[in-house]
Amino acid sequence: MSLISIFFIAVGLALDAFAVSIASGITIKNMKIRHAFVIAGFFSFFQAIMPLAGWCTGLKIKGFIEKYDHWVVFAILSIIGIKMIYEAFQLEETEKNKNPLQISVLFILAIATSIDALAVGFSISVLNGTIVLPAIIIGSVTFLMSFMGVYIGNCCGNLFEKNIEIAGGLVLIGIGVKVLIGNY
Repeated sequence: MSLISIFFIAVGLALDAFAVSIASGITIKNMKIRHAFVIAGFFSFFQAIMPLAGWCTGLKIKGFIEKYDHWVVFAILSIIGIKMIYEAFQLEETEKNKNPLQISVLFILAIATSIDALAVGFSISVLNGTIVLPAIIIGSVTFLMSFMGVYIGNCCGNLFEKNIEIAGGLVLIGIGVKVLIGNY
């Protein structure tokens, strides 16, 4: 997988955390830089660790699906993309009523936004890719976007939240199509 594909996957995955960071920034009163660091740190840590777990899982079963690996990757990325687009249209008032700085809430939000990264790690292993650099890129991009998202949410409200998740979904679907076409 090329570096540019990894970067676009990282952006696609990070857009989910970015949207949740915006929603978190909306709810934070008396914003401090440490708030943005804590939220971005949680999201980026889980976004970097989940691909590692998915990659390890993929190594164990890729022999069974090697013949159809490009279809598996296409399906996984498309399902993740469609899920992100669908979730963009779901109103999650309960999330907005919770304090995003509580450790338990941060933990749940970080895991929820990084499950997709688990599937991406699986896909990378199926394509015989290495995982360390992608995990670092995914974590770094997520940190930067989440950090900015908290500030954007705090100052601009939720003007962009839905469109960001839709864009992330479309990016992942596009990369899935690229993988599929690249094998023909």
